[in-house]
Amino acid sequence: MKSKMKMRVATLAALLALSMAWPANAAQAPSRFVGTITEVGSGTLTVKTDAGEVFPVEIPSTAVLKRVAPGQKDLSTAATIQFSDLTVGDRALVKLDPDAPAGKLVALQVVAVKQSDVALKQQKDRDDWQRRGVGGLVKSVDAAGGAIVLSSGAGPTAKTITVHVVKTTMLKRYAPTSVRFDAAQPAPLDAIHVGDQLRARGEKNAAGTEIAAEEVVSGAFRNVSGVIVSSDIPGSTIVVKDLATKKPVTIHITADAQMRRLPDRMASMLAMALKGTANDAGPWSGRGPAAGAGAAPPQRPPMGQPGQPGGMGGMGGGDPQQMLSHAPAIQIADLKKGEAVMLVSTEGTTDVTAITLLAGVEPLLESPAASQNLLSNWSMSSGGGADVAQ
Repeated sequence: MKSKMKMRVATLAALLALSMAWPANAAQAPSRFVGTITEVGSGTLTVKTDAGEVFPVEIPSTAVLKRVAPGQKDLSTAATIQFSDLTVGDRALVKLDPDAPAGKLVALQVVAVKQSDVALKQQKDRDDWQRRGVGGLVKSVDAAGGAIVLSSGAGPTAKTITVHVVKTTMLKRYAPTSVRFDAAQPAPLDAIHVGDQLRARGEKNAAGTEIAAEEVVSGAFRNVSGVIVSSDIPGSTIVVKDLATKKPVTIHITADAQMRRLPDRMASMLAMALKGTANDAGPWSGRGPAAGAGAAPPQRPPMGQPGQPGGMGGMGGGDPQQMLSHAPAIQIADLKKGEAVMLVSTEGTTDVTAITLLAGVEPLLESPAASQNLLSNWSMSSGGGADVAQ
């Protein structure tokens, strides 16, 4: 009798535990998701979300299929399409059928954005950020007055810019471990701090010293200068001994990282200029903290175009930031153990992701504060800021 009672109690406890677990498990199943179509099968789609989750979805004949333009907020002007119109690379929002058999993902609705339309909008946005955008290091924030003061540029292009923010301004901030513009999240004005890097888009005055911002993205990042201790090319990482902390830092190199190597002559010319201005009131002094921070949105267009006239061997008329932009691009395999690098990265103590990285910088390290400031300004000002959410 006691054994039967124990069995009943155990069974009841198991059923109770299952009933309590069921709502939690059910809540984990998505009702809808957004991602990129990676495979089109016979009546099926495979969609990979921006978070890396992969969902194979059945598309029955009863599913409603629509196509919208990038950035469109509703379906009022959406066009009805056929399953055959969906292609790999398209962005898709999939709404799932809650009555589908257990273990199956069946679509009620698919709203797609054509890959070519996404690419066209991204290019237009990049061009607009380049034309109507400003960027630099935050010098001060007046949250009550809605004004942010930036130091932007270096050398001949150095200037102060006031960014005016109103209630309709879209404010975003980079995620702590991300350098992707489309992963930036809405954030209040008081989230912006001195030393942050910031980029704004809107209507500028004729001198480019003031801007009525329509959109602002900001972030706190880290500067690292050091010597490469080791590299893992398959793993896309290098380990650098930070000259400031004397500790190793693992640097992740992603496809978004901008990597350049300074030719010897360019490095020497920049070093001479920095030595002459690092300790006086020159154009690079007082332009942000030595350990300042910053990032430009990924997929940055270059600041200048090849063939611009000017000094410094045709390197952008003597503008240090354009000189950096014209330095030869490199890959992780080009980095060697024992050489010095400077970089702007995501925040972190021992593990960071590179945003911009310069090799061939040994002469610049004689003026580390001015050099880091130069790199941070270049990192932001070379940005287009248009890897927009789709």
